[in-house]
Amino acid sequence: AGVRDEGCAVLRTRAAYCLVALVIGCQGQSETTEPALPGDVANASSPPLLSRTRPLMSTVFRIQVDAAPDNAENVVRDAFQEIERLETVLSEWRDDSDISRVNSLAGKKSVKVSDDTLRVVDAGVDVSMWSRGAFDLSWAALWGLYDFRPDSIKIPSDDAIKPRLKLIDYKNIRVSKKYSTVFLKKRGMAIGTGGIAKGYALDRAGAILRGGGVDNYMIFGGGQVQVHGLRDGRPWRVGIQHPRDPKSYFAALESTGASFSTSGDYEHAVFDGTGKRWHHIIDTKSGRPAGKSLSVTIMTAEGIYADALSTAAFVLGPTKALKMLSRIAYPAEAVIVGADCKVYMTPKAKKQIRRPVDLVDGRLPTCKP
Repeated sequence: AGVRDEGCAVLRTRAAYCLVALVIGCQGQSETTEPALPGDVANASSPPLLSRTRPLMSTVFRIQVDAAPDNAENVVRDAFQEIERLETVLSEWRDDSDISRVNSLAGKKSVKVSDDTLRVVDAGVDVSMWSRGAFDLSWAALWGLYDFRPDSIKIPSDDAIKPRLKLIDYKNIRVSKKYSTVFLKKRGMAIGTGGIAKGYALDRAGAILRGGGVDNYMIFGGGQVQVHGLRDGRPWRVGIQHPRDPKSYFAALESTGASFSTSGDYEHAVFDGTGKRWHHIIDTKSGRPAGKSLSVTIMTAEGIYADALSTAAFVLGPTKALKMLSRIAYPAEAVIVGADCKVYMTPKAKKQIRRPVDLVDGRLPTCKP
């Protein structure tokens, strides 16, 4: 991540599913020389931000505070400690976490879990149902099949994928709010929180900041962004990266209180000998990388839903994604770049988007599928 304390930030960290948002919190430029929006004038008098960073949840979280109160340092520390606590509860990589215990007892018995785990799993099942499995919390049955590191690329065969697909079905996840338990009906099933836990961590950290009197902040980590209040008297600005140009963004959304998540095929991706792009956002129906979108940015009230919905919308593709968002009761806005480089938006996003680049027949310029 490239960050300057005057409030510009560019986030390009890697997460299990949802990746990459550009966050522009001031009118200058970031260390990665991202330009300001057209027509902006640099404001050298903008007060500096209190900016703190900590590596957590296999990525880097940053909290930035504008007009920081006297107790801001302590409150920011408490927010980081909350994210650290959640990592011990929700990580599928820790043997002692709730998620690992649920997975190890799949097909055997239900597991009593914490309120945090119950909340994350329940929300994950919500989005799985809303998207009819485009996002499926039980995707983790595919663990280990792919390796997207450039020096050790691993692409599984169809024969290796096929038996794993039978274990992916959110309908076999049983959640009991009464008894605070989670049960996976089939042995070999596994749930993975990589596509939802970071958003929840932002929600919890944001609640601590606001509870401590820190009203103007931006938090980001692992492709997730949450903003609240103002930056130098105006809304925080979240830019959307051009999916084929890592040095630019094609539009921005502003808010005084929202969570954002971007899923894109341009991070954690490799090319094989034929030039084909292989990326980490997997369509659990086929076990192969989803190919109907280049990027999806979701804006919602809560990070926990922004995180999962961006994955679901990416897999569905623009047409089905917009239908899903219009059908569900949970309000969510979207800016989607389809596989044809065409930009699609929900009605409210069309009204809120700021200074987008000029489209050519509705498509991003300099964009190749």
